[in-house]
Amino acid sequence: MIRRRTLAALAAATAMVPAARAEDWPTRPIRLIVAFAPGGATDVLARLTAEHLSRELGQSVVVDNRAGAAGIIGTELAAHSAPDGDTLLLGTISTHAMNVPLYGAKLSYDPVKDFAPVARLANGYNVLVVHPSVPAHNVAELIALAKAKPGSLAYGSGGNGTSSHLAAEMFKSMAGVDLLHVPFRSTAPAATALMSNEVQVMFDTSVSSLPMARAGQLRLLAVASPARLPDMPDVPTVAETLPGFEMGTWNGLYAPVGTPAPILARLDAAVQAVLRNPDLIARYATLGTVPFYAGPEEFNRFLVAEIDRWTEVVRSAGITMD
Repeated sequence: MIRRRTLAALAAATAMVPAARAEDWPTRPIRLIVAFAPGGATDVLARLTAEHLSRELGQSVVVDNRAGAAGIIGTELAAHSAPDGDTLLLGTISTHAMNVPLYGAKLSYDPVKDFAPVARLANGYNVLVVHPSVPAHNVAELIALAKAKPGSLAYGSGGNGTSSHLAAEMFKSMAGVDLLHVPFRSTAPAATALMSNEVQVMFDTSVSSLPMARAGQLRLLAVASPARLPDMPDVPTVAETLPGFEMGTWNGLYAPVGTPAPILARLDAAVQAVLRNPDLIARYATLGTVPFYAGPEEFNRFLVAEIDRWTEVVRSAGITMD
């Protein structure tokens, strides 16, 4: 009898630990895993967002870059971390949507079942950039050049299965051209290779490419949005030459599944406050990105729809990772 009471008391005490922990959270620095290398688009956005989240939460939010395998390494690490709110992930269109049809049963995590969505953060679009030595000043000229010299132009990407890879493969298919794919660990080293003319073409996020294009290190040909962007009205869309071409990007905050609801709610409230901050909005704008909030339920519905959409794109294009 005494033993049963003792066990019951221990069970009750154990059950109270998560609630107490959630009420006190955060008591330690928070690790924000970025599944891509430093200097890339995801990393830049993560550090900017972490800076503002730190102020809202009253605790340091430290970016931890775990690059490799199209974001799989870092995302798997986050999925298997303790669900205590001390480890978060900046998920992307690649880690949570494109990787599902590309890797199938080989994927070491389930983006829906293994994560608790906190909030969607921002949207952006890929841009088509070339090395300044490439004799093409618009999309039509690039297509003509690629058709005249099949396989002579190389394009860089942030790795197999990333948005920069799939964007270029869609471009190749729709334009009927042959480009050589050179994958890198993330978009940052790919952009460096583009600036040094190791590769000549790239679909990159506006976050990392626009500053280099403004500095004359790259030539911006087009944006992969459905219509011209208000902040770049003079930049044509790829769709003006290849109707229907579009490659948007998005990212959001995730926690390991099982993270206590009070912690998730606190994080969601902090994200909403951060995305209303005029300084953050202005700094996002300089990167060609806009805040695009969605709460946990809406974000989850959006993710499921994105997985379905990219499953169809990958199937139709016949893209495989084998």
